[in-house]
Amino acid sequence: MDVVDFVPEPNQFVYTFGGSQPAATIAPGTALRLWSEDAFNNAITSVADIPSEKLDSRYLNPQTGPFYVEGAQPGDTLAVHIVDLTPARSWGASAMIPFFGGLTATDRTSLLHDPLPEGVWIYEIDSAAQTVGFQPRRGDFELALPLEPMLGTVGVAPAGGEVHSSLTPERYGGNMDTPEMKIGTTAYFGVNVDGAMFSIGDGHYRQGEGEACGTAVEGAMNSTIIVDLIKGGAPAWPRLETDGHWMVVGSSRPMEDSWRISQVEMIRWLGELYGLETMDAYQLLTQISLVPVANVVDTNYSVVTKIAKSLLPTRSAFDGIHADLRDRARSLS
Repeated sequence: MDVVDFVPEPNQFVYTFGGSQPAATIAPGTALRLWSEDAFNNAITSVADIPSEKLDSRYLNPQTGPFYVEGAQPGDTLAVHIVDLTPARSWGASAMIPFFGGLTATDRTSLLHDPLPEGVWIYEIDSAAQTVGFQPRRGDFELALPLEPMLGTVGVAPAGGEVHSSLTPERYGGNMDTPEMKIGTTAYFGVNVDGAMFSIGDGHYRQGEGEACGTAVEGAMNSTIIVDLIKGGAPAWPRLETDGHWMVVGSSRPMEDSWRISQVEMIRWLGELYGLETMDAYQLLTQISLVPVANVVDTNYSVVTKIAKSLLPTRSAFDGIHADLRDRARSLS
């Protein structure tokens, strides 16, 4: 297996999906060892920082990539398997940002109240214990939470020559902010342009479902991933597979439309996997689906429809590539 190491210089970061030149060209089946900067672009490093003074909205969610995948054409499927995610710093940061988050007025939900108080929280990483430490800004309460690294942003270039901010999730993936994008997950994306133009970023050391205040424990990340190509079969929206679950991510506003997208696409996937007619798949989905909320704070909200494989007869998606990628991942370890 080819292994490519890539650590971007600051001037190599991109802040969009689409519209950028490739950072490198890779063959299908390549393993990538990547470094990515945190969502704040390392502008927040201390509880003394004031987000509204430190952050520049033009330079948030820096992406590592994009990578041109040889042979990828519109209508194909890009398979991205996450082998390993390791914090690249000994601390992560979260912040309250004015008029941003799930429980405040925003540019979409205009209300007559002042912004919530802004502030920064620094989480120290205990590598030996595999924890992140929460400390309040006031008081002496302390809590060690499990380290659960994930990638907030994974995706390919959009269709039609469109260029979208790296803050936005859509059918090409992007800033979905789902904790399901973790070690052991294979993500499937429909290819929209030649080469797919795949990138990652927005590492989180942990995040609750919904990302309520708008920021997780944000941190620079060392990521090992395997990127492979399936000819044809492009899903309309991102599909995720783990050893235990099938998942689909829908992103839109209002949030019920995100839910509808993920439900409809899971019904279609059940039809493909089990030969079920649409209404039968709809009925089955109603009784077995889970719906973890990925984010309620981005330019689009993201909702996941999730089904346990244990409830269904054994089937393989995309000719069993997830199991194959898991085997290849073990060889890298």
